[in-house]
Parts: sequence; C-alpha cells; structure tokens
Amino acid sequence: MSQEDEAVVAPNHVVETKGHLRDLVVAVSVTVVVSLPTFLVGALAVEIRDSLKLSTSELGIAISISYLGAALWSVPSGMLAERIGGIRILKIAALAGALLLTLLALFAKSWISLSLLLLPCGMVSVSVATASNLFLSKRSDPNHRGLSFGVKQAAVPAASLMGGLAVPAIALTIGWRYAFLTGAALALLAALLVPKPTTTLHERRIQAKGQTRAHVALVPLVVLSIGFGLGVMAASGMVAFVTTAAVSVGISKAGAGLVAALAGATAVTVRILTGLLADRREGRHFFVVATMMLVGAGGYLLLAYSAHFGNRGLFVLGAAVALGAGWGWNGLFNFALVRTHADSPATATGITQLGGRFGGLIGPFLVGSIAQHVSYSFAFTITSCSGILAATAIIVGRRLLIRSRETASRKTGS
Repeated sequence: MSQEDEAVVAPNHVVETKGHLRDLVVAVSVTVVVSLPTFLVGALAVEIRDSLKLSTSELGIAISISYLGAALWSVPSGMLAERIGGIRILKIAALAGALLLTLLALFAKSWISLSLLLLPCGMVSVSVATASNLFLSKRSDPNHRGLSFGVKQAAVPAASLMGGLAVPAIALTIGWRYAFLTGAALALLAALLVPKPTTTLHERRIQAKGQTRAHVALVPLVVLSIGFGLGVMAASGMVAFVTTAAVSVGISKAGAGLVAALAGATAVTVRILTGLLADRREGRHFFVVATMMLVGAGGYLLLAYSAHFGNRGLFVLGAAVALGAGWGWNGLFNFALVRTHADSPATATGITQLGGRFGGLIGPFLVGSIAQHVSYSFAFTITSCSGILAATAIIVGRRLLIRSRETASRKTGS
C-alpha cells in the first residue's frame, strides 16, 4: 500500500482533524468535476439535442459510451491506483477532466464528436472512483469513515444538481457550451487542491515489489457487482432523461432543470445521512443498501405513473424518491465494500465498478430507446424492475461474502 495514501500522523487532534477535512475536500472536489461531463449532457439534454440535431436514442447512446469507457477501464484503474497511489491519479484526473470539458465545449458539433469525447470522460471518472476510495480508506478518520464516504459519494449527485442548475443559469441565457467551460475552470481549481505525492514513482515501484498481493473473494464481488450494475442502470437511465421526461409531462425547460437539481439535492442529502448513520451501526450495511434500492424502485414506479397520466406534482415527487433512495445508496455500498476489503480497497471497488459502469452503459441507451419507441412510462417501469433485481443481487452477494469470510477464518484457524 502506498505510504502517500496513508494519513500523516499529526502532533495533535486539531491538526489531524484539519488533515482529514482537507483530504475529504480533495476527494469530493475531484469527484464532482470528473462527474460533470455526463451529468451536464443529461441535464442539458434538451438544449444539446436541439443544437446538434440528435434524437432521444442518439443522446442516450452518447451518454452510454461514457459508461463504456468507464467499464473498460474499471478493473485496470483499481490496479493502477494500488500501484502508483491515489494522490497521483486524482491530480492527473482533475487535469484531464478540465481538458475534456473544454474540448466538449469547443468541438462537440455532432453525435460522433460528442460520443468520442464522452468515452475518455468515463475512463477519467472511474479512475477517480477507485483512487478516491483508496485515498479515503487510508486517510479518513476511522471513527467517521462512513460519513467520509457518504460525503464523497454525494459529490456525484452534486454534479447532477449542478447540471440541473446550469439549465436556467447558463444554458438558457448564454448557451450550453459555456456550462462546460465553467466546469473546466472548476476542474483546474480542483487539481490545485490535490496535495503533492510524498514518494517518487521509483520509490513506489520498490514498495510494490515488497508487498504481497491481497486476496479478494471473487465470486461475492462479482455478485455484488451485478447488483451494483443493476442499481446504476436504473439510476443512470433516469438521470439521463429526467429533464426531457419532465418536459414531456408539461413542465417548462427551466422547471425541468430545477427538477433535476431537486432530485440531485435529495440524493446528496441521503448519501450524507446514510454515511453518518453507518458510523453508528455495527454492520448490515449491504442489507440497508438493498432496502434503499427497493424504495428507489417505488420512486421509479411513481415516475412511470406520472409520465403516463401527465401528473407534474407526482413526477417531481417520484424524481426525488427515485434519485434519493434509488441512487443514495452508493456511498454506503462503497463504505461497506472497503470495510470488508481493507487490504485491497481499490482492487475490490475496481471489480464492482465494472458492473456499475456497464449498468451505466446500458441504462441511458435502454431508457432512451424505450422512451422514443414506446413511452417514458414503460421506460421507468423497466428501471423499477431493475431496482428490484439489484436489491436481490446485493442480498445474495452479502450472504456469499459472509460465507467466504467464515471459510477463510476457519482455514486460518486450522
């Protein structure tokens, strides 16, 4: 494990607390800015679709390509983070995010150029996911680690919230491209916050040679990855088309952006609260994740009902529940995963991120295609079914993980 990913021992509690807070700010800031490309495209879907002359399904495919890049790079990103350190990955990713946001603002002129630019955006995003999990697993306060992961994961819906606010504040006033330029400036600021590594790459290679590779229970992780993927599939599809679906039920363009912002704010709040409560609970974190997925499935059904009958008030409520509960479990999931894989947090999250990113790849494409060829109501019904299946997989994966740990414990004791 990287020494630079370990928390520096402080001479007193006040300095140590400031260090934990600084590290959390770094993880949150970088996570927000690298999440912006996908969520800005989703929140600004109406404006981008009109500007680039795209169909609903084409826009969904473009967003899905971002998740394809993330899925392809998921497992390697975890291994790379363990090898060269989370700090280096965070710095490089923030700078890459700034470059990609600028390129999207200047050169996204067609479906092809938009898709080609979103592909590396996904790779950068998953790199930060695994690197920040490693970073926080070693540098956050052990007594408040659940809260740290909740706050860090709240950065993802915070990007969705920022995307929603960008509609009335920027896209409808000076143009959607300026929203991406604003994001690029924020990414540069985030890069400045990342501390310098305390070791050279040569020293890191020497450290890596002297370490034994930690064992991970692959089967439970694969099942958890499937559950993670099904949950993300539902949430990503909903996030990608919440504004266009809102417009379809009679909400104005500005109002649709605010609906996305409200849903994002709900998810931010829920992720922080679940992290706070996790620190006060001894275990059963995956069980809570599954329960939240089921509640989220109810939110998707509300969206389906409101889309069918054109009920605007119920649509707003459904969006908040779907994104709050149906996507508010992410931080708790990563906390539980890191807690059960303390020796290999980046590798374990790299495996589960593979499922999550494939879910994100399928979600926007599936929802966009169904919405275009059938209806938004049927599309949200499918996401509800996905949420129910996700909860089932998490419960099964939890049981397999417990069984594998018990087996490993017996072998160690014998």
